[in-house]
Formats: sequence, C-alpha cells, structure tokens
Amino acid sequence: MLNNIQNINHKDSGNFFLIAGPCAIEGDKMSIEIAEKILTISNNLKIPFIFKGSYRKANRSRIDSFTGIGDLKALEIIKKIGTSLNIPTTTDIHSADEALLASKYVDILQIPAFLCRQTDLLQAACSTDKIVNIKKGQFLAPWDVKGILSKCTDAKEVWITERGTSFGYNSLVVDYTGLIYMLDNYDNDIVFDVTHSVQKPGGLGDSSGGNRDYVPGLARAGSALGITSFFIEVHPMPDDSPSDGPNMLRLDDFEQVVDDLVKYQYEQ
Repeated sequence: MLNNIQNINHKDSGNFFLIAGPCAIEGDKMSIEIAEKILTISNNLKIPFIFKGSYRKANRSRIDSFTGIGDLKALEIIKKIGTSLNIPTTTDIHSADEALLASKYVDILQIPAFLCRQTDLLQAACSTDKIVNIKKGQFLAPWDVKGILSKCTDAKEVWITERGTSFGYNSLVVDYTGLIYMLDNYDNDIVFDVTHSVQKPGGLGDSSGGNRDYVPGLARAGSALGITSFFIEVHPMPDDSPSDGPNMLRLDDFEQVVDDLVKYQYEQ
C-alpha cells in the first residue's frame, strides 16, 4: 500500500507502517523535535514512517478550546518537516475548500471520524492527487464503510482508520472482530489508531479525557491480529498539550511501544 508514496523509508522491510506525531502543531521547535525522534526510532527499527500533525483543530469541546497557531503557519511547519527530513506527511481537513489548500503541503489527506460521511468533503479530497485516509466514525459498523468507499472511486488511494466505537456515554471500545471484518472484506489498507481508541470523548466535562496506559496493550493485540498500519499520537509532555493530552503517548515511551509492535507482528 506504500507504492504511491515516494519519499518513505524501509518500504520493503516487511514491517508495518506508522503514522505518528502530535495531535496538533503547537510550534516549530516542538514539532521538529517530535518528528526527528520518531524518525530516529523508526529508522533503527526499519519502520516506514509518516509524520502527522493537525494544522487546525475544528472539533473542540468548548468555544475557547485551542484550535491552532494559524492555518498557513502550521501547514508551513508540516511542509518544512517533510522537506527537511525527507519524510511523507499528513494532516486532517474539515471542509471541501481545505482539501485543495492542504494538498499543497502534505502527501496524505486525513478525514476526521465525525466527517467520514460528508460526501462533498470526501469527493473534494479524492479529487486531489493525494492519498486519502478516512477515520471510520465511532458511530459506524465495519460494514458501513462500504458506503464511504462508494464515494471515493476517483481517489488515488484510500485508507480506512479504526479509532474505536462509541460505547454508552463518553466511552469507546475496540471491536477486534470488526477489525478482522475490515481486513477480510476491504482491499484498502486498514490503519489502527491506538491513541484515539483510548479517548473518552467529553469525559472530563469540558474536554475529552482518555487513558494512555491502555495504548501498548491495544497496539500489541492489533499487531498480533494482523494489522500492518498503525496511527499513534505522541508528545513530549502530553499532559500539558492543549489537545488530546490524556490519550497521547509520551514521547519517551514511544520506542518501547513500537519495538513491541515489531515483535508481536502476525506471521502471514
């Protein structure tokens, strides 16, 4: 599934590929620090790596929640990281107009889970020359993805990302039978977002909670199941992050988690 990405290392290593980075671009220095550390670790383990950072956070719990440092400023940082480190990059978009804007700066466009059925957004993203990674909505069954894919026939390539399923109020669960269904029934690459899967939407009352302690176990289980693509958000000080801190992995813990993924990989 990596044949359409030119500047990715270790494409033929036989390892899973990794989408990783901070939830949001908070500034130049921190973003580059995170990207450089992930790149060093992924090179040591021979893991294909795509840098992820949101240039804008549109889905917020409160009106005064952090939304970003400015669209063009954040996009320029992402582009700088991709160019200077020679790695592919991705960011999420929220409207049809943003598809064309963001496509000038990144290699992969990401569709947020809550917007995964927005026809105009999907078609705008698919009309670019970029790969489109669609987060499966927390409210959708695995077989509902078929309807999403029916809107993406013009895309260069489409990935589907699992990020947990709504379970009552403020909780998500990971349905591994659903992951098996998608692996068995779709030709698209299935990505497992292990950090958003431990999120508790609105769980802190005025913001989302989560528990990063569950990330390593979910990731190992996915690797053993046969998942070959992972999404992990990391941050040097996640508890101080203005976005998704409770479920982001600490940067210092990242190497052990991905090293375990290599060890637990399902033997095809």
